[in-house]
Amino acid sequence: MACSASPSRCRTRFAPSPTGELHLGHVAAMIHVWGWADRWGSAVDLRIEDHDRQRCRPEFTAQLLADLDWLGFRPVRGGVRRIQSEQVERYTCALDHLRRAGLVYVCRCSRKTLPPATPGVESCYPGTCRHRGWPEGPDTSLRACLPADPVAFHDDLRGPQEQTPARQCGDLVLRDRLGQFTYQFAVVVDDLTDGIDWVIRGEDLLDSTGRQIALARLLGGNPPRHWLHHRLIVDADGRKLSKSEGAPPLAELRAKGLSAAKVIGLAAFRVGLQTEPRPCPAAEVAQLLACVTTR
Repeated sequence: MACSASPSRCRTRFAPSPTGELHLGHVAAMIHVWGWADRWGSAVDLRIEDHDRQRCRPEFTAQLLADLDWLGFRPVRGGVRRIQSEQVERYTCALDHLRRAGLVYVCRCSRKTLPPATPGVESCYPGTCRHRGWPEGPDTSLRACLPADPVAFHDDLRGPQEQTPARQCGDLVLRDRLGQFTYQFAVVVDDLTDGIDWVIRGEDLLDSTGRQIALARLLGGNPPRHWLHHRLIVDADGRKLSKSEGAPPLAELRAKGLSAAKVIGLAAFRVGLQTEPRPCPAAEVAQLLACVTTR
């Protein structure tokens, strides 16, 4: 059971990035977030993760909010809406905390200077700059020293998990060479600050969990108690559905005359929650998860 102690006090979030328009893959994520939250009476925050200033666009944020409103997915049970670009002060304070603990160092490495990654294997930073003592300057990033210990956690759909971030990815970049706070850092700070204790997201982010738990502990906080990584919509070749691979945006489906309930039903069908694409309004998505059990 996902929040057995007190489901009504759990808090989760839906956190899209406005680097393009929403598509059916995002709707599948909404079904899981709002569906599980409805089953347990949990609060849902809406977080716009626009930390990437090069790829995020205000027009994508506006369209994203319009799509969510049309579909019927909104913050519920005291949930709030956050926009990461408005939270720079909280990230700066968290970075200063790690600096004072002696856990931050300047890195001069770039993709060109690091060893080439093995195809199909996640790249692990070898710690090249950890003890160099470089000064901050143009084209430098900031990394956090991760402990060598393994991290154990429980996934509500997959059971016990163990990851060793130091061997899996190496020291994390907190602020990149462009001066932007990174996803891995910002998401941890936001989850800690906003009291998120149930992370519901796609299985493509399962490998990020151990490093995010480790970073939360370095920041002196308690990481989310519960994790749930759901299936993704994939194409015929098993690749995650994406705009770059031709996934039609929701605005296009709406223009073709599909109702919000039909779009939700189609996403549920594509992710295996229905045997046929029956329409389903947002208020009833919890019923789609009735046959899915948690460990």
